[in-house]
Amino acid sequence: MINKGNIDKVVGIVKESVKKYDMPVLERFNDSKKDPYWVLIPCILSLRAKDEATAVVSENLYKIAPTPEKVLKIPLKKMEQIVYKTGFYHVKAKNVLNITRIILEKYKGKVPDDIDELLTIPGVGRKTANLVVTVAFKKPGICVDTHVHKICNRWGYVDTKDADHTEMRLREILPKKHWMKINLYLVLFGQNVCLSVSPLCSECPLGKLCPRIGVTVSR
Repeated sequence: MINKGNIDKVVGIVKESVKKYDMPVLERFNDSKKDPYWVLIPCILSLRAKDEATAVVSENLYKIAPTPEKVLKIPLKKMEQIVYKTGFYHVKAKNVLNITRIILEKYKGKVPDDIDELLTIPGVGRKTANLVVTVAFKKPGICVDTHVHKICNRWGYVDTKDADHTEMRLREILPKKHWMKINLYLVLFGQNVCLSVSPLCSECPLGKLCPRIGVTVSR
């Protein structure tokens, strides 16, 4: 079982095991663009989209309009065409333009560095707010996506029904030193080893520790 007593060891093992994989698109964008806006917008586009589709679309959008001011000048129909490959393009196009307008009008072009303030922006949920704060601003937060929620429950480290409850529980029990990077490590781990369907348990470095809660088929 994975618990408070061995979570430091577990996080360390996962950290080492994912070093060989490419960084997620939002981490790559932050490293190359050095602009919180270009963490926020790709995060909006990434919802229910594959990482590489998000990367291609975000890079294309950046080439067309590298600043919020230029993004806001893109007509809605054109924005829908640009973001089409990430899915749910009608909603995402509207959200990108509306969020950009708010960032320019309310925040003078500067993305807020506070989770609660980010959550006041329509279209920005807890996952996005936490990711922007941790990745772009290097401030404490716990971004819980499907990988973090799934793996922490599979480990038995939490017993929660959705991502929001997982975040709140992790804020209670996860040592703060792990908050900023837990999403990065578990996204890579979830994409490559601890898969949603038929995880690679035979290759998992946590094989002797993980109780595999909820896993019915593995490889």
